[in-house]
Amino acid sequence: MNLVTPDFGLLFWMVVIFGLVFFLLAKFGFPIITDMVDKRNAKIAQSLKDADEIEARMASWKQEQAQMMEDVRREQSAILREATETKAKIVADAKAQAKAEADKILAEAKQQIAAEKESALRDVRKEVALLSVQVAEKVLRQELKDEGSQRAFIDKLVDEASEAKLRS
Repeated sequence: MNLVTPDFGLLFWMVVIFGLVFFLLAKFGFPIITDMVDKRNAKIAQSLKDADEIEARMASWKQEQAQMMEDVRREQSAILREATETKAKIVADAKAQAKAEADKILAEAKQQIAAEKESALRDVRKEVALLSVQVAEKVLRQELKDEGSQRAFIDKLVDEASEAKLRS
């Protein structure tokens, strides 16, 4: 038997066996194979569809995440702005309160100084008045030792008083 140049019998049996194997495969094998290929195609198509759906969801989630990040940034900015305003208000209130307290202390100090000044002036006036009276008393005693000088002094005072009345 020569396989390179087959004779008619060998070709006949080869065609018969090939036909039988083809028939069996066509009857039983090909439907199973094509069914499996169809199922595999359907599974691949479903997987691609699911992948597209997941990709779309991921894009939506990324967009939502970006929106949430923007909202968080805006909220953070608002909180920082509010904290800055609150800080400025607290500082301004503290300054105003400190200024009011300082003004109050200053006013009290001015009143106390004025009262002490008035008291000191009263004391000085009293002392000056006492000293003046004492000096006047000593001068008058010296000048008015006798009765004639006393009468002359009284007459002089009466004259001055009457002149002062006439002027006014």
